[in-house]
Amino acid sequence: MKSYDEPMRPDEALEARRSRALEGLLRCLVLDARGPDRFVGSSDATPLFDHIYGGQLLAQALVGAGSTVEGKAVSSLHAAFVRAGDPSESVDIEVRRVRDGRSMDTRSVTIAQRGATLVEAVVTFHDNSPGPVVNAVAPVTALPEETPLLQDWVGEHGRQWVDRPPPIELRITEPPSFIGEPSTSSVRSHWMRVPGLVDDTPLLHAALIAYASDFFLMDMIFRAHPAGSRPGDLLGLSLDHAIWFHRPSRFDEWHQYTQESVALVGERGLARGAIHDRRGRLVATVMQEVLVRPLPVR
Repeated sequence: MKSYDEPMRPDEALEARRSRALEGLLRCLVLDARGPDRFVGSSDATPLFDHIYGGQLLAQALVGAGSTVEGKAVSSLHAAFVRAGDPSESVDIEVRRVRDGRSMDTRSVTIAQRGATLVEAVVTFHDNSPGPVVNAVAPVTALPEETPLLQDWVGEHGRQWVDRPPPIELRITEPPSFIGEPSTSSVRSHWMRVPGLVDDTPLLHAALIAYASDFFLMDMIFRAHPAGSRPGDLLGLSLDHAIWFHRPSRFDEWHQYTQESVALVGERGLARGAIHDRRGRLVATVMQEVLVRPLPVR
């Protein structure tokens, strides 16, 4: 048994910080009801970015919408990012019951801060009945145990990913552009999961997948951009984000996230992602539009 006075190894320290981050994320996903279909959600106490991470807002929108639905699983989420949020403040979440159908429900969600809208989202739910399954095949890649941690790539850039890691264990075959210079602009896969067992509530696992789905899509546009993909070359903003959930899945198990750049026209780029579970079953499909501008040369 380790003594309290004995220093932790770097991998143990990283694991401990990541576990604390997961605890913070789970707190963010427990919404405080403030009236009919109105909630308040906390923000990450130790944010990785200087704004609220978009994945947190996606997950909170999904949880808020799902708390007003019974007997149906989430089938899609479409969100427009309106403005950046302050991670030191809570967010207000308002759900509108657009439609309750026999097989499908629709909810509209607004997330705001101090009266200013951060996200507008539409979330749908469906009581999907058993039927045919045609599955897009997952690409063949190295197993997660054989793939480096994201933090293994950190050198001169990206120390915050070690000091304040996200609540997701990420394993990737090359450094993203914000850490180093990627080796290629082609399709790229990485592995991801939460670093610990969580409750088996399907809505929670869908929210965690939504949270993790926001990682690295913009990087695919950076990698494809002719202005370069080294740290500091480009400035990017997420404009919108869409997820189609094909089947429920436990996100405390490994998932493979395969991403690609679909288009770059002017300042707007479109990235696509496919999330498979370790058995190779397609769990979700993701699209994101981003605004990308070259930074002035210093």
